[in-house]
Amino acid sequence: MKITGIRSHVLQYDLDEELGYSQQYYLKRTAHLVEVSTDEGMTGWGECFGGGDIAFANKAIVERVIQPMVLGMDPLEHEVIWHKVYNLLRDHGQKGMPIQSLSGVDIALWDLAGKIHGVPVYRLLGGAFRERIPVYGYGMMLQRVPDLKERFAAESAAISAAGYKAMKMKVGRGVKEDIALVETVRDAIGPDIGLMVDANHAYTAREAIPLGRELERLGVAWFEEPVAPEDRQGYRDLCLALDMPIAGGEGEFTRWGFRDLIHNRCVDVLQPEVCGLGGITEYLKVRALAEAHFMPIVNHVWGSAVAVATNMHLLAALPDLPGGAHPVQPMLEYDTTPNRFREELLTEPLRVGEQVKESGGSVGLPGGPGLGIEPDPDFIRHFTVR
Repeated sequence: MKITGIRSHVLQYDLDEELGYSQQYYLKRTAHLVEVSTDEGMTGWGECFGGGDIAFANKAIVERVIQPMVLGMDPLEHEVIWHKVYNLLRDHGQKGMPIQSLSGVDIALWDLAGKIHGVPVYRLLGGAFRERIPVYGYGMMLQRVPDLKERFAAESAAISAAGYKAMKMKVGRGVKEDIALVETVRDAIGPDIGLMVDANHAYTAREAIPLGRELERLGVAWFEEPVAPEDRQGYRDLCLALDMPIAGGEGEFTRWGFRDLIHNRCVDVLQPEVCGLGGITEYLKVRALAEAHFMPIVNHVWGSAVAVATNMHLLAALPDLPGGAHPVQPMLEYDTTPNRFREELLTEPLRVGEQVKESGGSVGLPGGPGLGIEPDPDFIRHFTVR
């Protein structure tokens, strides 16, 4: 079997209202899917991290740079393909968009491998450590509205009522306003629901430490991306100054980028983004580094149902750390804001929200070979931006 083509599908639609985080606001929802075809008619699907106009740049890298490198190669040789592409790209991009683009191709190759062998991806990864995965709800995006506190209170209460036992909110509007927002959400959901806070690197360490002390008072489970991903010392200072776990890693790439982050214990909770760091092939190497340092992993998840399904397989195959009779289970991050690319993309939806409601906070493993999903071609044609 040989690779005969790689296509990018950039999907986009207008949101009903503006959403944002500390760095920017946006009015369009974007997803970048990758389709790898073979001479025997089998197809694999992957996804590249990077929304908005970044997706169009990544599309060009996938189709005009990576595709010519791998045409005619055996899709089962994902390790050989990964290193060939990386070695040819390393002088031009060891991080960022070239690696995001490689990630989508690599995920599609793993989907293909599962289909070729007739087994789910988590079986290729060594098997499932759990039959169900706890899910936390991600919502409460920033908005430029005067009633943001009231909106956050209502949204957090709705997420709790939907069956989620933990949730994550955005901050980054300034220390005083952030504290008020977190206080509002904590009051709305009570003391027993897990609450995580994501600043999307809005602060310096000097600013983030006093904010973190207030978040500790409010029972926040982790403080995510408080400082810029390049500020390794700032991350380390926060880990030493605060008792609350510091989380990060979504903006890092490849085993070499994660090596010093992990070795120097710059975070307490590692959040690799498989659709950005280099795909499943590279994720496994980052996972091994984290396990060797007894660092918990909670994957960062953003994108369409393809990204969600990919992470379900990875989390199913993630060993308990450090083990024992009652280990802490990894959680699946799930965006609870309206997202047609998660809810309508597949011919058979994952039904994550419905499963959470029915089970009280968890989701079952995908069935079928590969990623166990099939994107709807009519849906893709309708939302593709040419």
